[in-house]
Amino acid sequence: MPLSMTKEVFITCAVTGSGGTQERSPHVPRSPKAIAESAIAAAKAGAAIVHCHVRDPESGAPSRKLEYYREVTDRIRAADADVVLNLTAGMGGDMVFGDPEQPLPLNAAGTDMIGASARVAHVAECLPEICTLDCGTMNFAEADYVMTNTPGMLTAMGRKMTELGVKPEIEAFDTGHLWYAKQLVADGVLESPALVQLCMGVPWGAPNDLNTFMAMVNNVPDDWTFSAFSLGRDQMAYVAAAVLAGGHVRVGLEDNLWLGKGELAENWQLVERASSIIENMGARVIGPAQVREKLGLQKRAPGT
Repeated sequence: MPLSMTKEVFITCAVTGSGGTQERSPHVPRSPKAIAESAIAAAKAGAAIVHCHVRDPESGAPSRKLEYYREVTDRIRAADADVVLNLTAGMGGDMVFGDPEQPLPLNAAGTDMIGASARVAHVAECLPEICTLDCGTMNFAEADYVMTNTPGMLTAMGRKMTELGVKPEIEAFDTGHLWYAKQLVADGVLESPALVQLCMGVPWGAPNDLNTFMAMVNNVPDDWTFSAFSLGRDQMAYVAAAVLAGGHVRVGLEDNLWLGKGELAENWQLVERASSIIENMGARVIGPAQVREKLGLQKRAPGT
């Protein structure tokens, strides 16, 4: 197929994530203040969108506390750098089974399962311009952990996001997730054209080889907007791959801790590196105002 390279590219910075990376790098932000400051630095380096999880400030463990989301939101909106805010709605769907010979009851220490309204409570409170919707259930890295997003749960969450006027970023970890995302649009749960993040190389979803990546790209409707990323050492290679395939890019410490061999990165450095790759390919990095126009977003004032 011919190349359909994107000429005007936006960068999303995934600032901190919910994985156990906080013990592997001092640059992974934990507190709401540190997360906001890292997001603002990424915006100043060229990120048009910042994608934020929150963590317990002391332990760095993933958190769903509303007050943490509120503080991150307020700090970012009050900053001297404009950026589109994207909050995760992926928390609260973690199911960890017991021993393979006795999977029930579930492992209470690792399981975090809550209802649809609770999973988007912080979205309703903070009204980010974008929030994520993980469009499927999958085995996720660890032996007995399942990332759980049933059709009923996704329908309820998607309807709530649409009612709130917050644009879902569909996170697709495999081709079936795109299939169901298109069904959500056909059912009127999500509005079209949709926004999709292609999540490549996440065990055990779509592997990050280029054949699989192009299968994912070719399953995105032509009028939708897509972005893509991969993990670790492949993060920057996927900046180039996503642009060549007609998409946008995501980088950040959620997905990769390294700037180079033996050199731990900060979020702003990963954004700068991605910007350099994009510009050296002959494309242009666009800012938050152009992203809002492209995606039909409404900028939120500080305090809202």
